[in-house]
Amino acid sequence: MGETSGPTLLGVDVLWVATLLSAVAAFAVMIAVYAAVSVRDPMAKRVKALNDRREQLKAGITASTSKRRAKLVQKSENADRIRDLLSALRVLQDSQLKDAQRKLLQAGIRSKDWAVGVIFGRMVLPIVIGGLMLYIVYGTDSFADWSPLKRYGLVAMSFILSYKAPDIFLKNKIKKRSDAIRKGLPDALDLLVICAEAGLTVDAAFHRVAKELGKAYPELGDEFAYTAIELGFLTDRRTAFENFAARVDLDAVKGVVTTMIQTEKYGTPLASALRVLSAEFRNERMMRAEEKAARLPAIMTVPLILFILPVLFVVILGPAACSIKDAFIDGGV
Repeated sequence: MGETSGPTLLGVDVLWVATLLSAVAAFAVMIAVYAAVSVRDPMAKRVKALNDRREQLKAGITASTSKRRAKLVQKSENADRIRDLLSALRVLQDSQLKDAQRKLLQAGIRSKDWAVGVIFGRMVLPIVIGGLMLYIVYGTDSFADWSPLKRYGLVAMSFILSYKAPDIFLKNKIKKRSDAIRKGLPDALDLLVICAEAGLTVDAAFHRVAKELGKAYPELGDEFAYTAIELGFLTDRRTAFENFAARVDLDAVKGVVTTMIQTEKYGTPLASALRVLSAEFRNERMMRAEEKAARLPAIMTVPLILFILPVLFVVILGPAACSIKDAFIDGGV
């Protein structure tokens, strides 16, 4: 007796496809339930980081010079070992270290010790991943059917991507964080205008904005709270504003910082300047939304051709194809 097969549509077993789709749907439901159950409060970690920064600034003001350096610069043993290794190999340059520290701050990573890890990753990842791919391609028969040019391209691509992997990771985090800050910046400026008109000082206004926007825009609230702490402890307020601009990779934030510095220096009205900036940022956000809406028809063309039209053809022509197949079978019988 031959095996009985289920109903088919265009040569595909319908029961097998339904089983596969049911498994995918069940897996997606499990992931959704896990994501809903394992939601963590992002504010706890940020509050801890801000408290640490406050304690560091207190230590820098009250301690002596030697103790200040010991408390401000928290070095782990692993970071020290990596730094000593890179210094011995003469691949640790001050310019690279400062650039890595700046990118880490813009990505929301406060610890400067990770800058050494980024430089160390650029050196080690090509050796590990690229060397492994080199052995797989030329030391085994895994890609024996490939042409020499393709194998060389695969090895070269693995070396390049492994070298660029830390920078790509940081760039992705910087972009996501900058976009999140850009969305809440007009609202933050409106709140700053209200606080300035109410008579609050600049550091108190930053504290208030961080408190109000901490839930809706955690990244922006974190930066405002960080800046408020520095305004309260640093002797030069200009340094606190410049640190704020250095931690965020946005031209809009640099414009806000320039405005704040000018108002501190020349005594110009802060509320009117911030109101103008807020209006400009809102218009810019509206223009970006209109630009995305204008690009939407062109972007939807490819998914429409690849995914929607084939399904539509199957739904429309599927019953007719089944009827024609049954008619040919009955006619043959």
